[in-house]
Amino acid sequence: MFGLQKVLRNQIVRMTIINQISAVATAQYHKVSHVVFDLDGLLLDTEKIYEKIVEDLAHKYGKTYPWDVRMKILGTTERRTCEIAVNELKLPCTVDDFHKQFKQSCLDNLADVYLMKGAERLIKHLHKHKVPFCLATSSSIESVEVKTSHYKDLFSVFNHKVCGSSDPDVKFGKTAPDIFLVAAKRFPDSPDPSKCLVFEDAPNGCKAAKAAGMQVVMVPDSHVTEKQKEDATLVIKDLLHFKPEVFGLPPFPIENEE
Repeated sequence: MFGLQKVLRNQIVRMTIINQISAVATAQYHKVSHVVFDLDGLLLDTEKIYEKIVEDLAHKYGKTYPWDVRMKILGTTERRTCEIAVNELKLPCTVDDFHKQFKQSCLDNLADVYLMKGAERLIKHLHKHKVPFCLATSSSIESVEVKTSHYKDLFSVFNHKVCGSSDPDVKFGKTAPDIFLVAAKRFPDSPDPSKCLVFEDAPNGCKAAKAAGMQVVMVPDSHVTEKQKEDATLVIKDLLHFKPEVFGLPPFPIENEE
């Protein structure tokens, strides 16, 4: 009996805290109704693999892959990634040749990837509460199919997927807003962009979301500088630290305590 009273008391305290957080957040953040997820480095732990793919190709031509070039590439379409790599690293090959090698290496190395911390929990929570959400990734549809092959059930609950490297409606990649505007338009109710919350890890993606008129939660790599976080509405360490109620979304359930 006393144990039950303690659980109820703790639940009341936590709900009070959640309500207080929501009240404060209302002044700082706007309530949203739809969510848009990036994929690489945000939901799937792929960025180190991509980094090694480009690094290995650069080494093949006797070049290194410095951090500043990686930051220019992060979040871009596959074609744009190859253009930047060839031009910035001054590689002795055509963009087409590099692109062909890059695509094949991606298909060979991206099948066994892990989910990022908190990704599955957040996706299942939004799905349970019928919050519409979609994917907006710079990758091609072929690449996405490979990367998500071990998580088909989880990714089947997304309303739709916009793959920037192969979608004809995405004219320009991130930092342009195209991919996020296309993503919003393809929801059944085509919400105003201001009603969409984007989750991103890359500075280029944050710039694109901001340009689209959307709020963006950034989960950055540890090497991202404070200046590169400036376009984010909110910066968190990982998805486990996200509090949905801050943006007017259903809060995570309160765990029972003894």
